[in-house]
Amino acid sequence: MAVLSSAAHLARRFFGALDPAPPPVADAAWALARLNEGERRLWERMSGPDQRHAVAVARRVVDDLGPDVDPAVQAAGLLHDVGKVVSGLGTFARVGATLVGVGTRRRWSRGRVGEYLRHDGLGADLLAAAGSHPLTVAWAREHHLPESRWTVPIRQARALKAADDD
Repeated sequence: MAVLSSAAHLARRFFGALDPAPPPVADAAWALARLNEGERRLWERMSGPDQRHAVAVARRVVDDLGPDVDPAVQAAGLLHDVGKVVSGLGTFARVGATLVGVGTRRRWSRGRVGEYLRHDGLGADLLAAAGSHPLTVAWAREHHLPESRWTVPIRQARALKAADDD
């Protein structure tokens, strides 16, 4: 069942990524209001589809945890995939990279496919350099790890994971 759920999630993400438009102005403003200056610069590097996905994730986290949720958790939702900007891959290349990387993710260390498959660590490094809160950095690094390896507080991490996999 988990494979079907993951495949459905990836299919939704793929078809959504075919539209290059950024999020609506109100959503982008909402997102930018939750980020520090360095994070805003990273946000601006993200593609329209990635920004739309990020807003959806962060808004689901707020819906789950409440409007007073820690701003670092909101930033984690908004920037967990920011490392994907390093590879510069478009939608179709990302699909290929994802398919190639299934089960072999850590073996791909070079080139743009390797960068895409290592977006979690690369994104964490970008966020650390941008002055992000340690929780935001940690979630970028950990969002593909099993729950047993998370360092982010469990309630927040579960909300972030559920929002990303929706």
